[in-house]
Amino acid sequence: MPSKVLIIGAGPSGMACAVTLHIAGHDVTVVDKATFPRDKCCGDGLTTNALRILDKLNFDPSRVPDWHVCDQVEIHTPNGRTIDLPLPRTGGVFAAIAPREQLDHALVMHARDLGITVLEGHAFVSLPINDAGGVAAEIEGLGTLTADYLIAADGMWSPVRKSLGLSSPGYLGEWHSFRQYIGNVTGTGAEKLHIWFDDDLLPGYAWSFPLSDNRVNFGFCILRTADRSTKFMNDTWRDLLTRPHVVEVLGPNFHPEDRHKAWPIPARIDSAVRSSGRVLLIGDAVCATDTLTGEGIGQALETGIAAAEAIIEGAHPSQVRELYSKHIDRVLLADH
Repeated sequence: MPSKVLIIGAGPSGMACAVTLHIAGHDVTVVDKATFPRDKCCGDGLTTNALRILDKLNFDPSRVPDWHVCDQVEIHTPNGRTIDLPLPRTGGVFAAIAPREQLDHALVMHARDLGITVLEGHAFVSLPINDAGGVAAEIEGLGTLTADYLIAADGMWSPVRKSLGLSSPGYLGEWHSFRQYIGNVTGTGAEKLHIWFDDDLLPGYAWSFPLSDNRVNFGFCILRTADRSTKFMNDTWRDLLTRPHVVEVLGPNFHPEDRHKAWPIPARIDSAVRSSGRVLLIGDAVCATDTLTGEGIGQALETGIAAAEAIIEGAHPSQVRELYSKHIDRVLLADH
């Protein structure tokens, strides 16, 4: 029997869940506090895994104006060695860069084209009911919405998770990242994807991901530790753009656009609470980024599909929770 599902959050995880459920004949409503298009602080990189999942969802990349396919990668080691890693040019696309402002908006439009209801500009307020009879969520501007299941696709700070009493006070994620768009790139960064493993960043790294019009998404991702203060992160950010090997890749006349942004990255899906009653948590809400790289779009898509498949396959809430956890273990933890 088809279920009625309410999804809080219209990012990649929420959209993957919504599309999968809709195709299987379930009644889906998606609610997001934002109005799209909206920016999302991210590296914008799409791995082969993420690209294959988007294919599975029948997503059309041409919806993303600045979609940039990349088949040239350079890895820069701590001792200064450069390794060229050309990607295959046949058999599909293996790496792409898509600004999240455009990608997320395109995914929302894709869902709407399929007939899925996506309600923008309405924040989640509370979850007064989460029991054997179903869920009821208070949504700003919409009142009370009821459903058989609620999917929390509402990010690192997940208001749904907080309403369930499942948040960890003081938790700031396992990784921390900075990002800024840079224009007038005349070096090899205009076409090649670059990764730098500088000593002071290990086990993290810096990146330059090429976009159209000689622009790149530039940033770094470091493991959050006690000796890496906010000052250390800010000082590292300012220093990175002066390092000769970075300047060589960007070109002498590159210019940062607007201001940089920073964000925490949760990467502990192995220990995170994944569900409660009739609520399933997905994407950043279930801390599903890659523990090695901090990459999260592919993992977000995977958790969204895993939650949808659990609802499709499960006969009752306890079975749905069990199936979802098993899908996570099979798909995501196997990747690690």
